Amino acid sequence: MSSYTRSYSSQQSYAPSAPSLPDSFDQQDHSYYSSPPPHPSDYIRQQQQQHQPPPSYAAGYGQSEYSYGYSGFAQGTHPDVIRSFQMVDRDRSGYVDENELQLALSSGYQRFNIRTIRLLMFLFKNPNDPLRIGPKEFAALWSCLGQWRVIFERYDKDRSGKIDLFELRDALYGIGYAMPPSVLKVLISKYDDESGRKIELNFDNFVECGMILKGLTEKFKQKDSRYTGTATFNYDEFMSMVIPFLVSYD
Repeated sequence: MSSYTRSYSSQQSYAPSAPSLPDSFDQQDHSYYSSPPPHPSDYIRQQQQQHQPPPSYAAGYGQSEYSYGYSGFAQGTHPDVIRSFQMVDRDRSGYVDENELQLALSSGYQRFNIRTIRLLMFLFKNPNDPLRIGPKEFAALWSCLGQWRVIFERYDKDRSGKIDLFELRDALYGIGYAMPPSVLKVLISKYDDESGRKIELNFDNFVECGMILKGLTEKFKQKDSRYTGTATFNYDEFMSMVIPFLVSYD
């Protein structure tokens, strides 16, 4: 039995489950992360103090602090998620671009690479504006990152803040992806800085790696309805599946 087939048959027995992808990947349910998300960075707080929005700012988004207009945040969205969005939405448009998203997600101890930000923008893209995301997409993205954070911290056994090859293997296996060693080496080699040191992934890299793997697996499963570990693609289908993950964030 292939490792890919094992990941299908045993997927339901692992905890925590892999984070859900956005609607563009045929995932319908976006449950919100139950624990409070990390606080915005000190830099964002400084920007907020230096550039206080006018009184009409909050009112323009809806009738209450936690209402964000017609297509805004769902009821029950954690206040920190809403505040983070408000603090980086500098033009008060109700949308954030890649630079604003990078600012919202980065913190004093973790800065997201723009490459990862662009991948997230692609995965959680707004159907009406592919270059920006709105409150709905922002909340779903935040929730997804919260789930990846739980996985990362569970398998960062030495609490180094980084994941090595073996911890990555265990983390992926734990969410239902039994990757062969050859695939793992290809994945982690992407982050080799050629310094000669052991390759390790920080949380930013881990999210990028995991989202690419999960996204491609979900696309493959659409062609492998019987979960055999094999699928048939023509050239156009294959290129349409793979290229967005390779070029959307370069």
